[in-house]
Amino acid sequence: MILPGSPQPSLRLRIDSEALAANWRTLDRLSGRARAGAAVKADGYGLGAGPVMTALIRAGARDFFVAHWSEVPALLAQASGAQIAVLHGPLLPADVAYAQATGVRPVINSLHQAALWLESGGGPCHLMVDTGINRLGLSPGELGDPLVGRLDVEVLLSHLASADEDGPQNARQLALFHETARVCDARSLSLANSAGIALGPDYAFDLTRPGIALYGGVPRPELAGAVRQVVHLEAAVLQLRDLSPGDKVGYNAAFIAPRAMRAATISIGYADGLLRSWSGNGTMVFAGQALPLIGRVSMDMVMADASEVPELRAGDFVTMPYALPEASHLSGLSQYELLTVLGNRFCRKEY
Repeated sequence: MILPGSPQPSLRLRIDSEALAANWRTLDRLSGRARAGAAVKADGYGLGAGPVMTALIRAGARDFFVAHWSEVPALLAQASGAQIAVLHGPLLPADVAYAQATGVRPVINSLHQAALWLESGGGPCHLMVDTGINRLGLSPGELGDPLVGRLDVEVLLSHLASADEDGPQNARQLALFHETARVCDARSLSLANSAGIALGPDYAFDLTRPGIALYGGVPRPELAGAVRQVVHLEAAVLQLRDLSPGDKVGYNAAFIAPRAMRAATISIGYADGLLRSWSGNGTMVFAGQALPLIGRVSMDMVMADASEVPELRAGDFVTMPYALPEASHLSGLSQYELLTVLGNRFCRKEY
């Protein structure tokens, strides 16, 4: 039997690759004398690491960071002329062998990882030092260990814990990073993430590592207006129905129609990243008209008030406003969560 073509998806995620590239160029400029790298972990923050990396290489990025070794193979083909680093570092001898065979840089986070790397022949690596987030990295007191002295450190990194806030921790971490840089023989230094770039040139050093701001996130007000929206969500209307006053909508009757209404059932739910925190918050848009969400978000569907768009029909696509700062305010989700929860039922397309 000859099957017809694959059914068209009822969810579309449009990725503005020019906005993505423009955001990297902006962050590179704001990094001053430092060069900007790019965090493409978590599958390019949910957008597809391969296409994201391709767009960023075209824009001029050359330093890329992922978290897991399993993220690397899909990126090697387009990594010519670029450097990939794995932030979690080597956990097993197989990780070391893979890094040495591919030229991917492990980020050494502990004396155990340093020993594992050196016992297998070593080579250029990055080194993470903890300056106050207490997550990954050697403590400053461990930098004098003989194992560290034997490492060929290309980039000494640390990570800011609270760069999205104004507080004394930023200055404390900056001062401690300066101290560690004086006792560690590294060719380059890197401290600033997206929010750290906005803190100014003192935090930039040689290499910055923007993440969320590349994808349209605004972690500090200084970046508002400079960072463009990258992600746009579209979902198909499954059904339209007329409601009478008092009709109950969705699970647990969370919405009761206060008047005669026209409601649209839309093909998107928490399996696609529209979590229940969106229930009763936010809107869809059709032909420039807002369709407020009503009732609870369910696994595969959400309802919206379509009373003001009588021309809306089943099969039409509606758009969900997804500028990350505003969407974060409405949903209570972080800007990071808004991207990384997007499911695999979306047809992801660049334009």
